[in-house]
Amino acid sequence: MVSLIKKLIKKKLKISFAESCTGGMLASKITSISGSSKVFGLGLITYSNQAKIKILKVNKNIINRYGAVSLECCRAMVVNLSKISKANINVSITGIAGPNGGTKQKPVGLVYIGVKKGSKLIIKKNMFKSKNRRSIQKASVNKTLKIISNLIN
Repeated sequence: MVSLIKKLIKKKLKISFAESCTGGMLASKITSISGSSKVFGLGLITYSNQAKIKILKVNKNIINRYGAVSLECCRAMVVNLSKISKANINVSITGIAGPNGGTKQKPVGLVYIGVKKGSKLIIKKNMFKSKNRRSIQKASVNKTLKIISNLIN
């Protein structure tokens, strides 16, 4: 984690997050490191559909058609965050942390992670096996940090 912050500082990169199912855990992990204020710009917890629509300007038709836990919503979250934050790297996370709320089509553990750096856009669909809420959130955060790390190397 410290090495990631140091890399971001060295490369003069700013980072911002729009989190849903992780509820700010990613922002908390970054801000627990001294010096993170040099790289961390903005963290939004857009947990409700209303917050995604009002704050991140996700088109409500996307949520109505595909759901808040979808590649399409994740993409809209990260693209729109990049317009708000002006950070070099923007991240969105949306998923079902459980233990309730899953369906056959969208089971507990389904998490989409979006990362946008410049014109490069990565959307990863993840299926975390645990049915434990906290472990799904932690796995989502750790996977996101790996994606960011790989992107800036």
